[in-house]
Amino acid sequence: MNNFEFYAPTCFVFGKDTENKAGEYVRRFGGTKVLLHYGGGSVIRSGLLDRVRKSLEAEGLSFIELGGVKPNPRSGLVYEGIDLCRKEKVDFILAVGGGSVIDSSKAIAAGVVYDGDFWDFYRGKRIEKALSVGTILTIAAAGSEGSPDSVITKEEGMFKRGASGDAIRPKFSILNPALTQTLPPFQTAAGITDIMAHLYERYLTNTEEVEVTDRLIEALLLTMIHEGPRVIADPDNYEARANIMWAGTMAHNNSCGVGRSQDWLSHTIEHELSALYDCAHGAGLAVTMPAVFTFELSHNVMRFAQAAVRIWGCQMDFAHPEVTAKAGIEAFRNFLISIGMPKNFEELGAKAEDIPKLVEILCRGDGRDGTISGFVTLNEADCTKIYQMMADYR
Repeated sequence: MNNFEFYAPTCFVFGKDTENKAGEYVRRFGGTKVLLHYGGGSVIRSGLLDRVRKSLEAEGLSFIELGGVKPNPRSGLVYEGIDLCRKEKVDFILAVGGGSVIDSSKAIAAGVVYDGDFWDFYRGKRIEKALSVGTILTIAAAGSEGSPDSVITKEEGMFKRGASGDAIRPKFSILNPALTQTLPPFQTAAGITDIMAHLYERYLTNTEEVEVTDRLIEALLLTMIHEGPRVIADPDNYEARANIMWAGTMAHNNSCGVGRSQDWLSHTIEHELSALYDCAHGAGLAVTMPAVFTFELSHNVMRFAQAAVRIWGCQMDFAHPEVTAKAGIEAFRNFLISIGMPKNFEELGAKAEDIPKLVEILCRGDGRDGTISGFVTLNEADCTKIYQMMADYR
């Protein structure tokens, strides 16, 4: 296990009706002038936004609003939010929504107090200072409610990139599983896939002797395998929703990733798909992960074989561990398909003829040097093979 620091100070407020405490927690964490940031119809139609407004008003807090966040959040709205917060002297951002809203809020929070272009953070500069952010989560997926990370798509060039820094960890996150009960099955399944991706990205490590975090990851993946079909069959199952929501937070607050190298190639490769085709991130990951894992398999067959046995219940073939490893990848792919995720480029809405463009943006776009690194290092030819594998799936 590697040396590490782990700092995760977010206050989690979990359970039914907890969104009604939003104003109380904004005040507790020092907010006086709030930007209420959200997406669109669902938070308005459900009455959630009205409940949040009343909660802020009950605490005597002044607030302004900025809606319009889209899936795969865009840089244009971030710039608008930065200008608005500076003009209105906002000191706290309250995100009401899923990962896209939270990521957009984090980007605004970092940009308001930064003299340069906020995109510098999405090209590798560490975020050291930001306005305080709180969240009210409406979909279990991205884990942004407990993480130091944010992903934004730059409209000029359609580069989808990530930034990180403990300064953008939310001060508090309100998690009411009941808020996710109205989600369509596809969105629920995409969220489950994203959660499982966050766990697999940490599981695929080159660090030895990491049994504690291995077992934590395995337990959370087994939880998703159990709860995923339950919630797809019964969307109103509060207990299944609750377990999925907390698993999503645990999957990405890095409690499962400390002391070990991590992969993130599946996320990096998928980002170009959701940037170009505007597909759901989880759906893109469902097609990407099996292909990436198959390509990476020879790098460490036993790690994939361990996952196959411990997570998917495969029988270990000691003479031919690669058979077990492949069986585990196939079991994972079949699980994702069973909960309604796409299985190839065609179902995702992607096009094989776009592969050269995808590879160019992935490996060369926005200052990259032709390779991407994680569990293994991939060059442009490798990435072409992975995208082609995704296109060839049937």
